[in-house]
Amino acid sequence: MSYEIAKAQLLRRGVALEDIAEIVYSLQSVYHADLTMEQCLDSVKAVLQKREVQYTLYTGIALDEMAERKLLPEPLQTIMEVDEPLYGVDETMALGITSVFGMIGLTSFGYLDKVKPQIIGKLNEKGERIHVYLDDLVAGLAAAASARIAHKSDSANSYSTT
Repeated sequence: MSYEIAKAQLLRRGVALEDIAEIVYSLQSVYHADLTMEQCLDSVKAVLQKREVQYTLYTGIALDEMAERKLLPEPLQTIMEVDEPLYGVDETMALGITSVFGMIGLTSFGYLDKVKPQIIGKLNEKGERIHVYLDDLVAGLAAAASARIAHKSDSANSYSTT
């Protein structure tokens, strides 16, 4: 039930799970020649099944929506409206998602947060909607799903130098 709610909230905000899977594919396909989009989507779904991930999404999306409706107290309202660069709470929440699969998730998140590829970049654009949290949460989801694939790889269990 919670998975379906999280998926619906993402969709309502313009993010399909397939959008996140595309980012996962771009991160992992260079390491796994036989990787499919279906495997990437399955990994995104697996990460989204985790309750702590769902709760983080609910919180971040709610804060974005409250900011759009101008329901936050000052100075938080203005911080959200201008997407203050030194406000790092959004990244901090996203790091909670990435930590589910270790350090590789953290490094992937840093890359995604800097480069802002695909749907992450679209969410980050200034417009009528506020996505202070959602762009980072989507990056966190993609980073965790990517790390999950890396950890499940057969090559992760091989230490051969040949």
